[in-house]
Amino acid sequence: MEEEEIGGTSKELTQRIEELQKKHERLSKEYEPSERRDFVRNELEKLKRETQELKKELNRLKKPPLLVGLVKELLPNDKAVIESSTGPDFIVNVADFLPGNELKPGTRVALNKQTLSVVRILPPPVDPNIMGAELLDQPEITYDDIGGLGDQIQEVKETVEDPLRNPEKFEKRGIEPPKAVLLVGPPGTGKTMIAKAVANSTNATFIKLVGSELVQKYIGEGARMVRELFQMAREKSPSIIFIDELDSVATSRQDRATSGDREVQRTLMQLLSELDGFDPLGEVKIIGATNRPKLLDRALLRPGRFDRIIETPTPNFEGRKAIFKIHMDNMGIDEDIDLSFLAEKTEEASGADIRAICTEAGMFSIRKDKEKIDKRDFIDAIEKVLDDSVEREIKREVMYA
Repeated sequence: MEEEEIGGTSKELTQRIEELQKKHERLSKEYEPSERRDFVRNELEKLKRETQELKKELNRLKKPPLLVGLVKELLPNDKAVIESSTGPDFIVNVADFLPGNELKPGTRVALNKQTLSVVRILPPPVDPNIMGAELLDQPEITYDDIGGLGDQIQEVKETVEDPLRNPEKFEKRGIEPPKAVLLVGPPGTGKTMIAKAVANSTNATFIKLVGSELVQKYIGEGARMVRELFQMAREKSPSIIFIDELDSVATSRQDRATSGDREVQRTLMQLLSELDGFDPLGEVKIIGATNRPKLLDRALLRPGRFDRIIETPTPNFEGRKAIFKIHMDNMGIDEDIDLSFLAEKTEEASGADIRAICTEAGMFSIRKDKEKIDKRDFIDAIEKVLDDSVEREIKREVMYA
């Protein structure tokens, strides 16, 4: 609050206190044994309470601001070494009313401006990007909206959902539930859709992040974000962390590297430590996704970190039929459209391609002003999406390295 605003508020509160005191004096003079005795007494008590509250508020606004510091070391006789936000370190007193067991090296605290004494324990700072990664609204995608990936969905449920919903099953068999699952596959095969379906079907806190967001400019910033990400996930457990495009932050470590590469490696090492370090994850599950698994560091793929690596391949014939059926359920189409024919014509198509084909078929129908989408519209859409795509000219082996 600015000084002018504090000054204006203080003036208003002082004026209000004076008015209440005058009213208090007037009512005191009127106080005589009469039929209004109880009313006047209650009114006086109410005015006293209001006056006290206003005085408290006035004193609070007049208090000097507090400084933010960091505890570096605890000393005997209720003293501590504090790293202040202004730069130098100070040996200061710790207020007696603070819980001693909560004050540890690394704790963020508030300091009195004049004496620099520790007067309050502050919560640890959390990066705004990490706070904004929490998914507040559940996606509308469900498992029923994903076609051709029945086995993959079952494995994801066993790894992510079952340990959170039925931990006693794993305790009964004496095994630790898997910590993380990695979804690998070409672009457009449903990796992100599976993550959305998991977020829709569970009541756990869902935290989504793109791997590139963890790559920062300054030394140590990326590792700090990873640490705060897992700290927030533990505090909000049960929780699920979804890291998309994992290859952007978890590439294999090389002997020769630039300063930027070394910073990415520091972030990777912090991620490895959080996945399988001294601090247990508890009810925190991780889902990773990448379309370039060969670039990932081998340390990330060992059991104990990503316990299950699930491939989402290009859909087969039955998978393409199922995907076409899902997208066509809400479309106005002719009854003579054969799903088997469409599945045969889209042999190399991914799930994203099939969705684009259905959209383009609808666009062709709108262009020709038809009431329904017919077979000819789908054929034209297949030719447009699959045959004329620039990406089709690039070999799949290059795209899916």
